[in-house]
Amino acid sequence: MLKRRATERARNGYPLLVLEDFVKEPKVAEGTLVECIDEQRKFVAIAYLAKQNKGDGWILTTQPSVKIDQSFFENLFQEAIDHRSIFKLNEQTTAYRIFNGEGDGLGGITIDFYADYYVISWYSQGIYKHRDKILAAFEAVVPDYQGIYEKLRFETKAIPATDLIAGNPAPEPLVIKENGIKYATYLNDGLMTGIFLDQRDVRQSLLENYAMGKSVLNTFSYTGAFSVAAALGGATETTSVDLAKRSLPKTIEQFELNGLDPTNQTIRVMDVFDYFKYALRHHLLFDVVVVDPPSFARSKKRTFSAAKDYSLLLEDIIQLTAPNGIIIASTNAANVTTKKFEGFIEEAFNNQQTAYTIEEKYTLPDDFKINPAFSQGDYLKVYVIRKKKNSQMKELKKVRNK
Repeated sequence: MLKRRATERARNGYPLLVLEDFVKEPKVAEGTLVECIDEQRKFVAIAYLAKQNKGDGWILTTQPSVKIDQSFFENLFQEAIDHRSIFKLNEQTTAYRIFNGEGDGLGGITIDFYADYYVISWYSQGIYKHRDKILAAFEAVVPDYQGIYEKLRFETKAIPATDLIAGNPAPEPLVIKENGIKYATYLNDGLMTGIFLDQRDVRQSLLENYAMGKSVLNTFSYTGAFSVAAALGGATETTSVDLAKRSLPKTIEQFELNGLDPTNQTIRVMDVFDYFKYALRHHLLFDVVVVDPPSFARSKKRTFSAAKDYSLLLEDIIQLTAPNGIIIASTNAANVTTKKFEGFIEEAFNNQQTAYTIEEKYTLPDDFKINPAFSQGDYLKVYVIRKKKNSQMKELKKVRNK
């Protein structure tokens, strides 16, 4: 039985359930299908219960006549694939999301397409309990796959975190294309593949609008995808900085795939915050700075939380950005709302006594379909910010004083 407010949310399309939504906490096993009723014992929804970082269960349907069987999942997958038919026709982009959890009607699972291979990510033990039925449904809808990998994004020691579960192993690397740019991906190398597909539109904007003739600093650079886009967009130089040792060979590989000489680029394996100190000591300034940190990270020296530390991070970035330069500031932290993110930007620039304008804003691309009733699902926030010259800041202060 759901409480009144939870009942209203469910009937308005909100898909997530938390324990506080129930009149009495259900004592059932992970993955159990439950019928939700209101306080008058009228049908509300069918859901499955499972603990993950977002909540304690997902609504599957608000229609009492719907049966949760293999055909139910087949219909979801077919509708999702039809929604992305334009991507299938685009030979210049061969990696994208084909199923985005609650945005496509099934919270707790995502499926990505990588050049005829598929990667299924499971986010809870509860959804994994339905694995056989879901996998059978997916194979029925997509029979022409080369291979299917799965990644377990919940804690378990009984099953490998990543594994080939159907078809043939993907080549290593598996080269995909994104807006014509080549990227090396590895489908069986941990939970990440070598590229974050949700930043596709941002990389395209960097290539087309901001890189030509500019020096570009890519912080938390991972495998250097933004650096490659910048170099192909005509950047005079790129600097990639990431703490992970494997970022060096991975970034070199991405440059070489695209016919770019990595020796003409700078790749630093070091703590980003230590690099800031180094850059300030050497009076380095960059025309464009990309900052896309993890939501949470811990190293030997420090702990970073986007929800607490993003404003201070931006202050360092501002000091390294040339006057009239561009900062591409991004976060995928679902607990950082748009309002809070804009507050971080304003606070950082005010503390640095620097004026700014917002040139562009990006959220998730079209293939990352969202449920309009579930704002938390639209987690990506990317702001393209122009740092104004000091003289412009003085003029702004005059206007404010008047």
